[in-house]
Amino acid sequence: MFYLTIIIKAKPSEAAPTMLTLSKTQQIFIGVVLAALIIVTRGHHFASINSLPSASLAVFFLAGLYLRPAIMFPALLALCTGLDLYSVYFQGVSNFCVTPAYGFLLPAYGSMWLAGRWFAKHYSFSSKAILPLVGSATVAGIASEIFSSGGFYFFGGRYPDPTIAEFGARLIKYAPRQFENIGFWLAVAAVVHITFALASGLNRAKA
Repeated sequence: MFYLTIIIKAKPSEAAPTMLTLSKTQQIFIGVVLAALIIVTRGHHFASINSLPSASLAVFFLAGLYLRPAIMFPALLALCTGLDLYSVYFQGVSNFCVTPAYGFLLPAYGSMWLAGRWFAKHYSFSSKAILPLVGSATVAGIASEIFSSGGFYFFGGRYPDPTIAEFGARLIKYAPRQFENIGFWLAVAAVVHITFALASGLNRAKA
């Protein structure tokens, strides 16, 4: 059983956020699970499960939250890039989305990663964590969508005469799906997190 450990950063009399911290073994386990989520939900490569919503954006948020080594960000980014290139060059998937604007995925995923980092510093195992969780994920999701969709629309070379008005219409059309995906996977992660945290407390009480 993997248990969640919480470190209190303030004096007992002070009402302050707590910081979530995990052991190295726990972080390795979570890292493997997050990488597997990307592999089974991203695009149309050999392992893709098309019925599952894409977990990529949520994974970067969760990686920022749970995984302390900064190297995990470029590692996950490399995994996403590798899967995309594999799909295009070995699976015959259209390269329509592989353009000079592909680099905008860096700030798009970076927004989610940094939001997860921020929430890790404002985490508490209580209902008070809901607002910062939803707020940070929402702000990061908006920034990510603007970077990825905006970069592709204005700099991808697929649209000869891009306009702000048309981009706004596309944003309204496609952004809700992205937020549905983020919300779905963060909800799944929240259920798993709460289950392990409660199990940890129960086992400590019996000890």
